[in-house]
Parts: sequence; C-alpha cells; structure tokens
Amino acid sequence: HDRIDRIWDKAKAEAILAACSGQPVASVTEEKKASTSAPPRLYDLTTLQREANSRFGFPAKRTLQIAQALYERHKMITYPRTDSRALPEDYIPTCRQTLGNLRGDLSSHAQTVLTQGWLRPNKRIFNNAQISDHFAIIPTTTEPQSLDEMESKIYDMIARRFVATFFPPAEFDITTRISTVAPGHDFKTEGKVLTSPGWLAVYGKATVDDDSPDSKALPALSPADAGKATTTEVQLHAETTKPPPRYTEATLLSAMEG
Repeated sequence: HDRIDRIWDKAKAEAILAACSGQPVASVTEEKKASTSAPPRLYDLTTLQREANSRFGFPAKRTLQIAQALYERHKMITYPRTDSRALPEDYIPTCRQTLGNLRGDLSSHAQTVLTQGWLRPNKRIFNNAQISDHFAIIPTTTEPQSLDEMESKIYDMIARRFVATFFPPAEFDITTRISTVAPGHDFKTEGKVLTSPGWLAVYGKATVDDDSPDSKALPALSPADAGKATTTEVQLHAETTKPPPRYTEATLLSAMEG
C-alpha cells in the first residue's frame, strides 16, 4: 500500500483520468544510465539442452541424440558431451577457418568478426584452465549438408552462438522517462533503449528482447512522436499472487546444475 504508483481509490483514479483527458501534448524528461550486455558464452551440453528445451520444447535426451548425430554422422560439431564452455588457447587458427566456412546469413556476421579483428586472445573464450576432458561445443569446418529440420535447428543454435561470442557487448540506456500530461500529474516509464546492438545483431535483433518478461524494452522517442499524449481508461488490476510454476526440463536442468 505504500507504493506511490498504486492508487487504491477509484474516485481518485477517475479524477486523474478527467484531468488528463483531452491534453494532446505531454512534457517529457528522461534520465539515462548507460549499461551493457556481454555476449553469451559458448555452449556446454547442459546449456544447449536447456535452451533447446526453452526454444523448441526438445527433451534433454532428444537434444543429446541430435548433437551426437551432428558429431558422429555429419562431422559438423565438436564432441557434445562436455561440461566446458571454453576453448583451448591455441584454437584461434581453427576458429578463423571455421568462421570462414560458415554459410547463409551467418556468413556476413562471421566475416565481420574476421575483418574487425574480433577473433583474438580472450580468457572468456580461450582458457585452458576451464577445460577438463573436452572443450565447448562449436561448429567444425565441415559445411552443413543434408540435415533434417531438428538437426538444422540445433546446428544453427551452436553456429550462431559461436559467431555471437566474438561480437562486442550490446549497449543500451536504462531510461527513466517522466511524462507530465497535466499540471501535477507525472507518469513514470522505465525501460531499456538499445543504442548499439553488438552481439544481438547475430540474432537479428535491433531492440531489447520484448519477449522476455523482465526486459522492459522502451522505444526511443522520435521527433514524429512530438510529445503526443493518449489517455485511455481507468482499469482495475486485481491483486493476485501466482504460485511458482512447475519445473520444465529447462528449469530442472538449471536446478540440477546448481
């Protein structure tokens, strides 16, 4: 009840609506704090299984079978049964060759890594101390061919992650926007405005991921917006508390890992 952005009195809410209705323009001020999002690390088996379950609903066992086929039959990825997310420190020449062999829409991103000189020693990627029996799962220099739909999805996940890990961080502004619609009535909006996509470009994203419940993507204001204000309706939000969700294979894998 002590939250300033919550109104418990319907009459008060309707009075605010009446004061703000018909006001065509809002006065907007913004406070911005720069932040970054580092590129994801390479896949180990558990991370691959967890993300394949979240994205495609593949059971962990099926993801392992597909990865095993990509390794044994197609020779297109490195050994999948690994718990490491790093590569050997002498693997830069192999990575250069692998990046040069990638095809499709990944080819242009791979070429960007090579031309920009982003393939270089980096302890987050190349680290002998973080390798036990096997290193992270990455594509091999063998070109993709004759893959079924599920194999293509898993291969694309591995190849796209491999390219993205060399890209620079994504940059965004954590923005607090205050819109004054009528005297004494300020509306606060918080969210992220992407300023440089960095590694997100490999995934075709030019904005913060709107699908994530905690991403709070916030579109940047443009001159076309011209401070236009739209006041819609008074709406009652019922107070409910949801029980925690049941485990999925992805969240169970995360719990087991920890």
